[in-house]
Amino acid sequence: MDRKQFIKNTAFGVGSLVGGVNMLKAKNIKVKKSTYEEMATGLESQVGFNHLPPEGNSLIHKNSRTMNTILHKAETRGHANHGWLNSHHTFSFANYYNPERMNFGVLRVLNDDLVSEGRGFGTHPHDNMEIISIPLEGDLEHKDSMGNVAVIREGDVQVMSAGTGIFHSEYNKNKDEPVKFLQIWVFPNKKDVKPRYDQITLDKEKMKNQFHQVLSPNHDDEGVWVHQDAWFHMADLDGGVETNYTLKGKNSGVYAFIIEGDVEINGQELNTRDGYGIWDVEMIEIKASSNARVLLMEVPMNLN
Repeated sequence: MDRKQFIKNTAFGVGSLVGGVNMLKAKNIKVKKSTYEEMATGLESQVGFNHLPPEGNSLIHKNSRTMNTILHKAETRGHANHGWLNSHHTFSFANYYNPERMNFGVLRVLNDDLVSEGRGFGTHPHDNMEIISIPLEGDLEHKDSMGNVAVIREGDVQVMSAGTGIFHSEYNKNKDEPVKFLQIWVFPNKKDVKPRYDQITLDKEKMKNQFHQVLSPNHDDEGVWVHQDAWFHMADLDGGVETNYTLKGKNSGVYAFIIEGDVEINGQELNTRDGYGIWDVEMIEIKASSNARVLLMEVPMNLN
């Protein structure tokens, strides 16, 4: 796939925040020109090739390579309020573009979404991306072109390997309360794989005051799996608890997202919805200053 086609496909996924294509009702139905197609040219001129990882180079932005940490305070994230959707973007996404915040290693998207009662994302396409959804409140209904229909809620983790291409939709199943969830995209280490879907329900007891694995590269390991050397862990920490995390990959970094509460990571104070990336270390130390829920995302810092 050439670079322009990659950007066009990325525009397809990003455009889902604004509108969706018509629902597919049969195998060979023609879908009229979509919002994604209409915005693809504009997006390409807006961001150039910045949605692509640098070929043969580290995926840390060039201005950060002399450091081994990056701090993203919650209030510095991109923000888009569409009425039915209130979304905060840790990394550049849709109309939010910041060349300093394109990705952390192969972690490309970290969106913190609130969807209004009964609303949602219409059917839209993805390919060659690992897409993880972690509900925080409410019920999120999922439908896709593989025939999956499911509801995920707080305590669940969902993964899709988009591979050769899928269409899916996501809606707030409830008419009387919003749904909040994290949407995370990770570049895969294999292209054009067979699309797949999976979801699990976490054992909350395993997250109590310790980091519990919720995602890995291994089919038979704890949690869901993805086509990438990535490991995600979550913990519910009581105030005062101190723990640590040892990195598994040789060329990995860890991006910590503080879902709620206050913590210190290697001495850096972090608060609700802050993000903190660290690399060139073997272990990180975490101390909860208050009751806190933390997501650790270990990812390669180079695209395989």
